[in-house]
Order: sequence, then C-alpha cells, then structure tokens
Amino acid sequence: MKDNNAIYTTHDLAVGYRNGKKEVTLLSDLNLTLEKGKLVALLGRNGAGKSTLLRALTCDERPLSGYIQADGKNLLEMSQKERSRLIGLVSTERIQAGALTVEELVGLGRQPHTGFLGRLDDEDHKIVRQAMTDAGIIDKASDYVASLSDGERQKAMIARALAQQTPIIILDEPTAFLDVASRIETMRLLQTLAHDRGKAVLLSSHDISQSLLLADELWLITTDRQVLTGSTAQLVESGAMDRLFLNKSIHFNNQILDYSF
Repeated sequence: MKDNNAIYTTHDLAVGYRNGKKEVTLLSDLNLTLEKGKLVALLGRNGAGKSTLLRALTCDERPLSGYIQADGKNLLEMSQKERSRLIGLVSTERIQAGALTVEELVGLGRQPHTGFLGRLDDEDHKIVRQAMTDAGIIDKASDYVASLSDGERQKAMIARALAQQTPIIILDEPTAFLDVASRIETMRLLQTLAHDRGKAVLLSSHDISQSLLLADELWLITTDRQVLTGSTAQLVESGAMDRLFLNKSIHFNNQILDYSF
C-alpha cells in the first residue's frame, strides 16, 4: 500500500567519498523515507557519516550508488532550481555573506521562485519577514551578517531556508552554536513546521535529549555503520540507543533520555 505522506525516499543508497579512483563507502543499502508532517532526527557519533549522508540526500555530493525520489521524481535528474523548490538546506558551512544584511540574506531563499532578475515583489518581502520572525531573527533584519554572532548567523540561515517555502527541510546541526533557550526554541520551531505546516523535516544533531523529546522518528547510525529507523519511542525502548557509541562504559538512560556512565 502506497504511503501518501511519503515525499522523499532513497533506494539502495550508498554514500561515502572518492579518494582518487578509489571509492570509500561509509553507509550502504539505505532505504529511507521522509514523510510530510514528521520531524526526523539523525543521530550518531562524530565521524559516523551524518554530514556525508546529508550531503548525498541533498545532492550536494552524488551518492556512490542508488537513487533518490522526491515528490515522485528522481532527485539526481533534477536541475538545481527544481531541487531548490523541493528542499531547503541549512548546512554547517559558513557562506561569504558578510556584506549583506540579514534581510537580504534571507531574501536569497526566494530565488527559486523569482524571475531571471531575482527581484522580490511585495509577497516575497512578506514571506521573508515572516521567515525572520519564525526563526527569531527579525530584530536583526537591518544588521549586516558580518556583525552577527554564530548563533544569530545560524538563525538567519534557518530563516533563509524557511523563505524557500519548500515541502522538505534538511538541517545539519542547526542548534550547534545556539544557547540552551535558542536550541529549545529552534527545535520547537522545526516541530511546528512539521506538525502544523505539513513539512518533512530532517535534522542531524548532537543534542540527544531535545531530539528524543521532540522528534517523531529517528535515524540512528550505529557503530557498525547500520542505519536504524523507526519511531522515537520504539527505538528508545528497543535499546538501540546503546549502539551509537564505541565506549561500552557509556549507557543510555531511559529516565533522563541521555547518556551517562
């Protein structure tokens, strides 16, 4: 039976990197699904392959094998503009946008929807302002990006992705540079985008407790490079969280939804 909520699926995907003529596979046989209306957290230790997987999922780097369907189409055969209308990306890479104001940076998110000259009309400006408000950066709209703290810059990048108005949003460590309050606000925003606006949201994170509290589903990269998927409650109860780290003295504590010795 076809799942009408599934908007993004991978088919026998293998991801890794190329070293000269040699291919190094990090993760393989991936058959993953993102559904509209769900927040998914990708968890794993440093070096497990989270960023490599996200780059492949957004076609920033081509997968080693397999293919991806987004909205029923082969993602690898789409143009960059077509992909930008489907997927909003927030990466960990710093873009060179210091000479732009926050509002101008967020306005770049409208490019997939504007004409050749990229001019924003009144509706575009309204969408940009709303995106900045949702991301909690509207008070910095006129500030230059170069003057922002790391946390403020991260909020601006999230706002840019929101301004794209894509059905799928993929974020690599979106709360990495945020303080505790901002991390919680950001995770709740992503949950709202999924539950209230029907978006498919995938994020990688080191914030285990917040991810488990708010994510509907988990993708867990285990120490033997398998990717386990399922509902958050199901994977927590199954003991799968103890397969994320090599240190056997660290155990997942179901009571606090975090790791302890």
